[in-house]
Amino acid sequence: MTGTEVEILRTVLDQWKSGVDAHDPKRVASNFTDDAIFQGLRPYSVGPEGVAAYYDAQQVGLTAEYDILETRRLADDLVLGYLSVDFSFTDRPTLTVNLSVIVRRIGDAWLISHYQVSRLG
Repeated sequence: MTGTEVEILRTVLDQWKSGVDAHDPKRVASNFTDDAIFQGLRPYSVGPEGVAAYYDAQQVGLTAEYDILETRRLADDLVLGYLSVDFSFTDRPTLTVNLSVIVRRIGDAWLISHYQVSRLG
């Protein structure tokens, strides 16, 4: 993993995490492109509105802790990240998932254009 790709991912994912931890669905969604494919643990959606609806339905108190496991520079303006994420709840055990993201540079900003969660076995 190169420092540049990790730094890019951390910048975007720290903002995503901040919105998740604050239960601020609109802030979470602001980290996604207008055409982002989003696959949480329910049916997929496209665009920030679906992301906001997904996180709005999550319980207050949900938090996320992530660890970047792998990165790949797919193009000058695309970075892939493969992560392990622990979602913690106030009333049930922590859920650990795998998360793949592709972040895309649009102007000076990096935004999530693809987000796919898979549950661990």
